[in-house]
Amino acid sequence: MSFGQGGPFDGPGGSSSSTPDWGALAEESEAQARRKRRLWIGGGALATLAVAGIVTAAVMASGGGSAGGGPTAAPTASDQAAAPDDKPSFPDVSVPPPPNPRDYITDPKKDTAPLTPATLFPQKTMVVGEHSYPRTATATTKDCTAAAQGALVSSLSHNGCKQLLRATYSKGGVAVTIGVAVFDSPARAAKVMNEGRPNLMPLAGGGVPSDFCQGTKCRMATNATGRYAYFTIAGYLNGKDVTGSETRARQIARDGGAYAFAQITQRGKDQAAKAAERQLKEARRKAGHS
Repeated sequence: MSFGQGGPFDGPGGSSSSTPDWGALAEESEAQARRKRRLWIGGGALATLAVAGIVTAAVMASGGGSAGGGPTAAPTASDQAAAPDDKPSFPDVSVPPPPNPRDYITDPKKDTAPLTPATLFPQKTMVVGEHSYPRTATATTKDCTAAAQGALVSSLSHNGCKQLLRATYSKGGVAVTIGVAVFDSPARAAKVMNEGRPNLMPLAGGGVPSDFCQGTKCRMATNATGRYAYFTIAGYLNGKDVTGSETRARQIARDGGAYAFAQITQRGKDQAAKAAERQLKEARRKAGHS
């Protein structure tokens, strides 16, 4: 800012002077410079905001995201591909109800598993509850009358006995012979159970003498399940008679009958389980080809 010479100027003391006030000129110049800086800074900020607004508008119009991984527009339903199902799919397998184990000890057409002393009496020791008895001998015959005596001989013959299997178990001076007779039907087995006395021929061997329960009083019993009738004859190894008050022969006789029933029942369960496995395999095979 310039001033012409001889212009009025009120200096300190109010006197006129032709000499410029350099201090006042310096302050005025500095004030003008500050105003320019403020205007520049404010204008630059506004320009920056304007550019940012333009860039944001461009990004939104193009549907793109920011470089920093900011939020993007959510895809519409038509843009989403159907998600694959990660779970494997299997065809429905229709499995028939499990077989009834009793059918396999009742119907000879189903009861086809091997029947020998080794399959009917496979354990070397008879275990019933807390009692155990080592096995001493086994035998089988298709001539059922050869393993019977007394009234049982004619009963087995008249009802068509197919096979008679025996096993003897002994412990503590007593022994029991178990006999299992096989028939064509449960009715025939039940008839033998109800006819006469169950005079099973005792089976000697393995420490059981040949005269076991021969000419002495022994405990005898009979029962039936399915197409099987089963018998027991129990007594003392030394030829002592079994009385009504004694307990050892009675206990081994009861255990022998329970063991026979359990072994026959297990035979039905084993055959039913194998039949169920075959049914399941067949159902899966059919489902795989459907």
